[in-house]
Amino acid sequence: MSVYTKVSSGQLSEWLKNYSVGTLLQMQGIAAGIENTNYFVTTTQGRYVLTLFERLSTQELPFYLNLMAYLAGKGIPCPAPIANCNNALLEELNGKPATIVTRLPGAPLADPQERHCGQLGAMLATMHRAVAGYSATLENPRGLAWQRWAAPQVASFLDARLRDLLASELEFQRQQRFDILPRGAVHADMFRDNVLFEGGNAGPNSDQRIGGIIDFYFAGTDAFVFDLAVTLNDWCVDAAGNIDAGRARALLVAYQEARVLNAAERDAWPAMLRAASLRFWLSRLYDFYLPRPGELTHAHDPEHFRRILELRRAGAFSLPLSPSYSGRPA
Repeated sequence: MSVYTKVSSGQLSEWLKNYSVGTLLQMQGIAAGIENTNYFVTTTQGRYVLTLFERLSTQELPFYLNLMAYLAGKGIPCPAPIANCNNALLEELNGKPATIVTRLPGAPLADPQERHCGQLGAMLATMHRAVAGYSATLENPRGLAWQRWAAPQVASFLDARLRDLLASELEFQRQQRFDILPRGAVHADMFRDNVLFEGGNAGPNSDQRIGGIIDFYFAGTDAFVFDLAVTLNDWCVDAAGNIDAGRARALLVAYQEARVLNAAERDAWPAMLRAASLRFWLSRLYDFYLPRPGELTHAHDPEHFRRILELRRAGAFSLPLSPSYSGRPA
């Protein structure tokens, strides 16, 4: 969410005339993230987030915007896209596809505890159950096809050991049969900075609750258990990438209380933890070595997910059984 395309207050004020959101009071560029240009926008009627899409096409964008609208309609606390006066969710601003969505309350947690991971596990399962009625499909934009394209782009920056690691893991993932697993629209980027908590304090008796799930622009159609693995690899690890057993159990048990994993998903779990690690190691390598210029930029360290991948290759955290586990599909 860096600023690649600058927007002046005058340009935005004119653009907002096609929306029923009031007049512009304030705008501020958002530095976090790497994919799109984002601004916090305050108007006389509320607070919003403006996004200008730097890579996604106008053909792809309806999947994301309609997914957010669908989930918001199901009671999931995610940004709701605002339709313009022509009832369209997508416009153009400074030559880029653009949208404006509701700004949700809360802030990310730097140091989540077991109770936070439990809340997120339940929310993630609720989202996976909710998307059963969402019929649009879009293959994971950072799935295996993209990974096999991106790997040669970064290989020249790696030493021989890391090139071998990358090639070995890509071949391992190619051999998996993830297509047989329950699938649907998944967030695919459920990191700590994409979940907002509000209320209370961070103490042991905190009443903090999830106020918002944001940044759906890596969403796609994939296995639900992939989404769960991505989440665990960020929310339930220490700085070295080792899995924190307490947080992991809290996440996984709460998830399965709302949606029980079937036998095939449980069998795929070790490989899926590796798949989730590979996806972010490779995408961070690509963004680190082949960055785009931006006014504000925020590139993530690829080494963190290299360590996580090697740890997951060495051994996976086993899935705890939920009390209602029967081996049947959820």
